[in-house]
Amino acid sequence: MTPTLADLTTLRVGGPAREVVVAEDEATLLDAVRRADASGTPALLVAGGSNLVVGDDGYPGTVVVVRTRGVATEADTCGGAWVTVAAGEPWDVVVARAVAEEWSGIEALSGIPGSAGATPVQNVGAYGQEVADVVARVRTYDRVEGRQRTFMAADCGFGYRTSRFKAEPWRFVVLDVALQLRLSPTSEPIRYAELARHLGTDIGSRAPLADVRGAVLALRAAKGMVLDGDDHDTWSVGSFFTNPVLDAAGSAALPVGAPRYPAPDGLVKTSAAWLIEHSGVRRGHSLGTAAAVSSKHTLALTNRGGASAADVLALAADVRERVRVAFGIALEPEPTLVGCALPPS
Repeated sequence: MTPTLADLTTLRVGGPAREVVVAEDEATLLDAVRRADASGTPALLVAGGSNLVVGDDGYPGTVVVVRTRGVATEADTCGGAWVTVAAGEPWDVVVARAVAEEWSGIEALSGIPGSAGATPVQNVGAYGQEVADVVARVRTYDRVEGRQRTFMAADCGFGYRTSRFKAEPWRFVVLDVALQLRLSPTSEPIRYAELARHLGTDIGSRAPLADVRGAVLALRAAKGMVLDGDDHDTWSVGSFFTNPVLDAAGSAALPVGAPRYPAPDGLVKTSAAWLIEHSGVRRGHSLGTAAAVSSKHTLALTNRGGASAADVLALAADVRERVRVAFGIALEPEPTLVGCALPPS
């Protein structure tokens, strides 16, 4: 039976792959990529598949499934814990271990699906933390130069949900990621108001790592953001759109009551979910297909069972157009789109 990308992604859409290679070690991973590049065959790397939308025609090249595993640690009381994680290691397994070992810095990133190797690409963030806060270095294979390259954090080009690896999406294969975490049973300062309220504490305070992880998992589950095969609200890519980052004029044009958060370089970030909800889109909104806005969170577009990639993209285009008409803001998709695209807004 020909494998499909629907079998390899959390949204569960996507057509067939011409060839699938499962790489359970780094040598197999590098060999598959090098062979594809040498023959001129397109190669798509998939690990958790939680940030990927693949078109219904599938992928015309080699799909390399990254299943590399391994966590190596060094720890001392001065430098904290240096944790090197193989690219295919499930991210939430890493977070759970960090909490158990009392390594502080990624506890608010609990429940995020996908692999460790994907986190620096997207600069994954949630509830006031970003992986860029703790990345020490990223070891990669550069497909253009045909060699391994290691990037220290300062050279990774991290920004809001982006990095140099995302800017050149087909160039770098992440092999492993080194994190530097503080040795402590308590969290980093709580930065996110919703999380602080759930914990019954104040912004800027610290809490036991296990309490923060538990609170984040509960908050994410309530929004359908913790994977559950029996819950169609979790058949998604998480947040489909990034939060818009606006200049002063764009921020001033927002309605009274719209969220405004300081962003670097004097910019202002607002909430994509707020814009969607106030454009008239409601939870469960659909265009009559099996693709629908989550019943738990308007920022997630879900597959209710049997949806196609075209169904999901049509829904995304509808939501984006409603926001554009209401507020003059063009939402940007967060997942990587392969073999498909959103029509111009």
